Amino acid sequence: MSDVEAPVVLSEVVEGVGVLTLNRPKALNALSLRMVRDLYAQLSLWATDPDIRAVLVRGAGEKAFCAGGDIRALHDSYRAGDGDWLRFFEEEYALDLFIAEYPKPYVALMDGYTMGGGMGIGQPAALRIVTGRTRMAMPEVGIGYFPDVGGSFFLPRLPGFMGFYLGLTGVQIGAADALFCGLADACLPSTHVDDLATLARRINAVPWHRPPQQRLGAWTTPADIGDAPLAAISEAVALHFGQSGAAAIVASLRRERRPQFRPWAEETLALIARRSPLAVAVTWELLSRGSGAPLADCLRMELALDKVWLPRGELLEGVRALLVDKDQQPRWNPPTLEQVDEALIQSFFAAAGHY
Repeated sequence: MSDVEAPVVLSEVVEGVGVLTLNRPKALNALSLRMVRDLYAQLSLWATDPDIRAVLVRGAGEKAFCAGGDIRALHDSYRAGDGDWLRFFEEEYALDLFIAEYPKPYVALMDGYTMGGGMGIGQPAALRIVTGRTRMAMPEVGIGYFPDVGGSFFLPRLPGFMGFYLGLTGVQIGAADALFCGLADACLPSTHVDDLATLARRINAVPWHRPPQQRLGAWTTPADIGDAPLAAISEAVALHFGQSGAAAIVASLRRERRPQFRPWAEETLALIARRSPLAVAVTWELLSRGSGAPLADCLRMELALDKVWLPRGELLEGVRALLVDKDQQPRWNPPTLEQVDEALIQSFFAAAGHY
């Protein structure tokens, strides 16, 4: 079958566990509108099926769980004026909320690249599993966008302003860091991820009726993934990314003089400098606003911002530079963080509504 004809989501039942496999491995299982609709439809069927005790979602291939949304398709849809870009956001966020409120245990096996839209369908899970191959990120600021799919909910709730660090830099982390900062619950060896029968039995053995912190039991022993690099910089992250605004964070990083943190501070400054200044500044505001809001409100805020961001923000320029023309030279406007004033930041939220 051609890519158009091939199923983009595979479904099967293994020992009472419904297994959903994202099936676009050549595209690193990036979410399309068709995939979102197929996931929602199958989850809806299983939600009321008495023979399905739990659901497991995973990605096809060895490289990715889901590397994000199909950003090139969004770009092309907006340019074509067909409206699919907005339908994608609306239905993707509805799927994320449906997963968060799913009536049965929903388990995400985040093996390989797990970014953007992949985090949207992974973070609401009752059990979030990583492996030694996991590479996790919310990299949106690098393409002139902001962390969506509930990022304004789950990022600011990470301890020690770690979510602000991840969101404003787009840095990738591995399994040990995902466990350390609270973006994963358990780890499996990569060699075990295809043994669905064993995995289904382990899922069925989880005491789901207990509070989350009492459910894991044997799941709490991670594979041999090493130490968490974030642990060594957590003190500096809390200090610098706890500042009141993106410009204040950069200023704080520039003042870092401690030998054990100075190299990291310089690397972080260089990383932020390559991101869209407008996206970085708006991301800080978005995470701050989302820190005290429920998930449904956060998703509504992100959707309202999407409607303003596509015509006024930096996503189209980021996609042009990285995926269309591939010149790797985005022309950000404003070009520096110092030129992003507070009035400009607030104008996006004012246009988006009361958020």
